[in-house]
Amino acid sequence: MKTTIAIFAALLCAAPAMAQQASPDAAGSELPDRIVGDLGAGVFHLERNGLSKHSHNTVLPYAYFDYGRFFARLDTFGVKTAKLGYGYLELAGRINFEGFDADRGLHRRSDPIPLGIGTYQETPYGAFFLNAFYDFNKSHGTLAEAIYAAQVDVSRVSIYPQIGVEYRSGNYNNYFFGVDSTESAASGLRQYSAGSSTSPLLGLSADMPVFGDWRLNLTWRRKWLGNSVADSPLVHRKVEDMGLVALSYHFK
Repeated sequence: MKTTIAIFAALLCAAPAMAQQASPDAAGSELPDRIVGDLGAGVFHLERNGLSKHSHNTVLPYAYFDYGRFFARLDTFGVKTAKLGYGYLELAGRINFEGFDADRGLHRRSDPIPLGIGTYQETPYGAFFLNAFYDFNKSHGTLAEAIYAAQVDVSRVSIYPQIGVEYRSGNYNNYFFGVDSTESAASGLRQYSAGSSTSPLLGLSADMPVFGDWRLNLTWRRKWLGNSVADSPLVHRKVEDMGLVALSYHFK
């Protein structure tokens, strides 16, 4: 089973450009008509928590920037609309490859198409990421997350500890982690109906200058799966880890 790129936490878990993105530019505008943030590539370590169970490393683009009202935060992208507190109300989408092909008696699961709303709030007390998505593809389920990230500067290195929680509805979980009677008979797996789940997560990122405007980002994140997901016969571990090493150019 593919682990969602959304787990990169990232999702929102890697927040190296956090301070630069919400800060006004030299002209005083929070929505400059140019790229502000980081663009590059990274090696992502993904765990396979499904039937294949194999972890692997994948090279993918690394994008964490603003361009006017458009934003990209690794797997999450969208448009800023009305001003809201320390940020904006955002129309957002998420790149998610959690689906998998038919295998060993299981039916194919189509990748979700999560679209919804969110906000990024950079306050004097740290940054808050709030998102809610509806899967417009097969599951017709919902996803929601709330993540807090602080910033600690040690010399020229910025460290971002993160803590958060992710919610998934029963429709979403049952589509990806449930096993119906037909699949059970064909695969030998026990029949299973998954309900909603709440999964806590912790993460840690470090952002450091390399040379000039080039930066190195290191990220680790762990998510403890809710019981409704962890108890599925399709899942082999109750935790999921993600690692990232990325080199990017910082646009000011």
